[in-house]
Amino acid sequence: MHLVTVGVNHNTAPVEVREKLAIPESRIEEGMNYLNNLSDIQESVFLSTCNRIEIYARVAHPDTAIESIKRFYSEFNNIRPDLLENSFYQYHTVDTIKHLFAVSSSLDSMVMGEPQILGQVKTAYLKAKNANKTGSLINQLFEKAFFVAKKVKNETGIAENAVSISFAAVELARKIFGDLEGKSVMLIGAGEMSELAAKHLISYGIKTILVSNRTFERAVELANQLNGNAIRFDNFTDELERTDIIISSTGAPHFIIKKDVVEKVIHKRKNRPMFFIDIAVPRDIEPEVNEIDNVYLYNIDDLQNVIEVNKKEREKEAEKAYVIIEKEVNSFIHWLDSLDIVPTIRDIKNKAEEVRLQEMEKTFSKWDNLSDNERKAVDVLTQSIVNKIINTPIINLKKEYEGEQGHWFLKVSRKLFNLD
Repeated sequence: MHLVTVGVNHNTAPVEVREKLAIPESRIEEGMNYLNNLSDIQESVFLSTCNRIEIYARVAHPDTAIESIKRFYSEFNNIRPDLLENSFYQYHTVDTIKHLFAVSSSLDSMVMGEPQILGQVKTAYLKAKNANKTGSLINQLFEKAFFVAKKVKNETGIAENAVSISFAAVELARKIFGDLEGKSVMLIGAGEMSELAAKHLISYGIKTILVSNRTFERAVELANQLNGNAIRFDNFTDELERTDIIISSTGAPHFIIKKDVVEKVIHKRKNRPMFFIDIAVPRDIEPEVNEIDNVYLYNIDDLQNVIEVNKKEREKEAEKAYVIIEKEVNSFIHWLDSLDIVPTIRDIKNKAEEVRLQEMEKTFSKWDNLSDNERKAVDVLTQSIVNKIINTPIINLKKEYEGEQGHWFLKVSRKLFNLD
């Protein structure tokens, strides 16, 4: 039995290619049926995300199956094969297992450690399983992948240390305030990055959200989405006193928050800390604001520096993760190999028993005057002889199968006993 993977991802194919290969939700079942009707495919899972499109399959003949899967990509999506060939990667058995474990553990993601990919892999697997496109081998493979992903998350810091602007802002806020429960945030400018940061902050317990934008209607729209309140742009400084975290991202050509304003605000707050995140270019907040005690100001470059440091930390954790994956790949391969040796041992025993019964029948046909007790005695004797003869070869086969040449010993054993 063999496992293969054929796919493209953000490293091998541009978005123009990936979007052509991505199968919409409405055609997923059709795609799975098409794929599993191919003669080379025995079980399969189709994984499609914005950054990867992959097929995992159990196959009888890996080389022909890989070519069949490539044709599937081309024919089902109506794309010329030559436009795809340089974008594909393909893996066979051990490399397939290692790749799936790495994908599920978010080591192969565009943003290493991002949590979404595991849920996407689980969804793809369950769709295939519920459609009866998987069997015992693919089921075991994916269940093992989920176990490995959980182990990597629990035993490494791969998902820690923010590597996006919005997450970095939240991480810094948590370092400054500790518990964010009950804190307040103001968004000045209603851009996508500010919105993302606000959503992350809300997930950590922030309840009070204020939104200010030059276009008040947009402020109202975003405030409604975040379950917050909109305030007029001309009045936002009046609300700074009751705001702990300020995220500013406007298109203003000059500073909209200056040092003297913040000095008055921090005085009214009785020096309770304030955290300013300036992700505007050009900057919204006067740099000298950072000179005020208990006021913390980070701009887009500061956040990028935090991200670069965090990426290096994640890379260190990735090394630990790959050690875990390597160990679990070996464990799964050992289980996979046992599926080969068990039938061989059974076949050896069946072969020996078949010969024993044939020879015993010949003997009984010549000695037709044997009593039942004598026949039983011969039966027990021949069983004992056969078991003792094959016992040592089977023990040695099990022992050698654990070594590097295990497959060779298995092949030779089947040849010696003429099992094929």
